[in-house]
Amino acid sequence: MTRELDKIDTAIKATKKPVVSREKEIGEDAELPKGPVGLDIGTTHIVLSQNKGKNVHTVKQLNAFFTIPASKFTKKILVENEVTFFEKKEQFYILGYSAENFAYMFNTNTRRTMERGLLSAKEDEGINVLHAIIDTLIKNDNQGGETVCFSIPGEPLEGPKSVLYHESVVKMYLSSLGYKPISINEGLATVMSELSNDNFTGIGISMGGGMCNVCLAYLSVPVITFSVQKGGDYIDAMVGTSVAEPATTIKVIKENDLDLRKATKDRVQNAMYIYYEDLIFTLLKQLQEVLLATDKVPKIAKPIPMVLSGGSVLPKGFAELFAGILEQVPLPVAISEVRIAENPLNTTAKGALVMALAEDL
Repeated sequence: MTRELDKIDTAIKATKKPVVSREKEIGEDAELPKGPVGLDIGTTHIVLSQNKGKNVHTVKQLNAFFTIPASKFTKKILVENEVTFFEKKEQFYILGYSAENFAYMFNTNTRRTMERGLLSAKEDEGINVLHAIIDTLIKNDNQGGETVCFSIPGEPLEGPKSVLYHESVVKMYLSSLGYKPISINEGLATVMSELSNDNFTGIGISMGGGMCNVCLAYLSVPVITFSVQKGGDYIDAMVGTSVAEPATTIKVIKENDLDLRKATKDRVQNAMYIYYEDLIFTLLKQLQEVLLATDKVPKIAKPIPMVLSGGSVLPKGFAELFAGILEQVPLPVAISEVRIAENPLNTTAKGALVMALAEDL
């Protein structure tokens, strides 16, 4: 029993460690982890997290691909430039950050293995590409036995979607690599990463590329979980349609220049503001309705915190915009504070790592 408590204590301490984060470099080998790991399987990125000494180390790879016609000459050039790809049906599938470079050069969009938080039904090779992208981050564990905790979305409110299928595909592949896979709800991962000082009690919201995942947890137990299938990709697509620009171009502008605090005459940024408001309002309205419709909410003596993570929370002024809309959509539970996660892009992976450490008993 003492040994188990020590491991849980180690997991909790991991929530307080600083994160050392980096992007996967083109041509860089995958890692063979020593110890439990967390894996954020996101629509936009896949992020691997490990507990190393005084820090949590994360490395992320773009969850995207780009296809070009196969030829011997092109293959030689790709190999010489250490571009990650595989060949199938006379096509080269360019993976990860390399795919983004190709899309930018051709002034078009990358393709995704996932859509709105789940495996894309539109991509025939989506599962194989997802496997190949995972392979760029993590090697086959020939020794067998290391625990990998990977993120899964909550059930979408908009209608029945196959979260079970998505979860099973990832779990089977990680098992085939020699790991012991377990899953964690993405909203709960936010709670596990950010709310240790609050006894893992509060609302965790992960606002990613494909969807927003919500979890109300009490003492680390998920009480309510769900997802809304709108996220950063929705904003990119809708703004792109509104101003006649590719979503990839909108994404770059959003990540580098957007400031939601400023009034502007720029039509692209105006459109972004409009769709950010729409995303936040939709999310909070759904949360309000779910909480009002359930009798599962525990009677908590004091207000609880709400923590926000994911790439969609990164623009300057996001917290202020969110808080303003929250005043218009009051929730039936008292909120003590709304804050942005310390490392929004790495929160899910870190929370998954905390769960992996705690479960590796």
